[in-house]
Amino acid sequence: MSGSLFALLRSRIPSQGKALIETPSGERITYGDMLARTGRLANALVRLGVTPGDRVAVQVEKSPENLMLFLAVMRAGAVYLPLNTAYTTHEVEYFVSDAEPKLVVCDPGRRDGLAPIAELRGAALHTLDADGRGSLAELAAAAPEAFEDVGRAEDDLACILYTSGTTGRSKGAMLTHRNLGSNADTLVGYWRFSDADVLLHALPIYHTHGLFTAAMTVMLAGGSMLWLQKFDADQVIALLPRVTTLMGVPTHYVRLVQHPGLTREATAHMRLFTSGSAPLLAETHEQFRAKTGHAILERYGMTETGMNTSNPFDGERIAGTVGFPLPGITVRVANPGSGEVLPAGEVGVLEVKGPNVFAGYWRMPEKTKDEFRPDGFFITGDVGMIDARGYVHIVGRAKDLIISGGFNVYPKEVESEIDLLPGVVESAVIGCPHPDFGEGVTAVVVKEPGASLTERDVIAALEDRLAKFKLPKRVLFVDELPRNTMGKLQKNVLRDQNKALYG
Repeated sequence: MSGSLFALLRSRIPSQGKALIETPSGERITYGDMLARTGRLANALVRLGVTPGDRVAVQVEKSPENLMLFLAVMRAGAVYLPLNTAYTTHEVEYFVSDAEPKLVVCDPGRRDGLAPIAELRGAALHTLDADGRGSLAELAAAAPEAFEDVGRAEDDLACILYTSGTTGRSKGAMLTHRNLGSNADTLVGYWRFSDADVLLHALPIYHTHGLFTAAMTVMLAGGSMLWLQKFDADQVIALLPRVTTLMGVPTHYVRLVQHPGLTREATAHMRLFTSGSAPLLAETHEQFRAKTGHAILERYGMTETGMNTSNPFDGERIAGTVGFPLPGITVRVANPGSGEVLPAGEVGVLEVKGPNVFAGYWRMPEKTKDEFRPDGFFITGDVGMIDARGYVHIVGRAKDLIISGGFNVYPKEVESEIDLLPGVVESAVIGCPHPDFGEGVTAVVVKEPGASLTERDVIAALEDRLAKFKLPKRVLFVDELPRNTMGKLQKNVLRDQNKALYG
């Protein structure tokens, strides 16, 4: 029997007439429709020369057809490579050169910019827009529905998700069919999903949270999704009566607690609210509980592992913690230098082992080796503690990672771009507490004497180089950056000096 993710999904289809996706405009896609659409798309992929193991890079807006494309790639035995729609052409060029995809699928508006890049790397280029139209859709429309799924082993590669590195070079996390299938299946049981569930899907689908934690979990449960293009608090409140669950990021919950429509009555029928991708403030947790009577279930995951821990479905959901290790997953705290495993209550680096842990970084064997202990535990880089009751606490993040609006921003990448600008001596990028985004990307810059560089100059120069979520919300100028006696930059001093910058 095939160990592919799609084979697992196929085995769980409740009935072909059951709704898989519904949109506010009235579009309805059943599980049977999904089989037909993905069959046509898989046939189109094969006709374009996509073979098992080939990469298919996708930078298109969220749409039901985009999800169908992901499933079609699984059926064809290829490797799905989703790219954030905010990435600039400059950034996409790196991913295409590194992953060497057989096919690049983009929004029609990006075709001209990406065509030379695809041609240089020998990749075919096709389009798909937010309405599911484009040259790839046209090819699929002319293809037959019947498709014999390509068998894959559990340890075969299913997806590559790029996660920025502190050196500025993005790393491709290689996720297998087993990684993705086991993790989503674990969540089905732990979060009690069933075919009666309807998820309000308001997340992007180019990263782990929206594509695997949300969509795959619902599909493996035989449930349905009410599909939103993006999160809008007014729309979410209006649609709550039609759903049973919502998965969001802290920014979503901040906006919901500020909405007058969030009440106990509006959420009385809801079964579950989860939060992830960034730490949820205890204040937001308590405000939400006070207004609705629901305790948000916070969990902890990352690109390389999917979900690692979760507050319990039954039992106390403690604000400020990310709960217990999920079934089949081991989480420990270790001394970051020696690797010595630390007892409960001590702070160290979190390390994870389980079927969810990725196969390594694409074409980076030395980096992969550095990130694993000899006994197979993955070193997450997150600093945490496990208390006496077994709850995992995230204390901080190694390597100065900033999480803004649920998106990971690595300071080194932003600093490298700023340091190239005329008039800049050096820069430091930090995350400062932000009431809406959790953390605001903030640049602290030292100018050359006499340089006329302004805050707007810096931001404008970065707009074509970096995705919007990576752009500094503020640029501050200083005479010098704080350093210790060894000359090491003290970002903690900068964060403390600017902790009230955003109110």
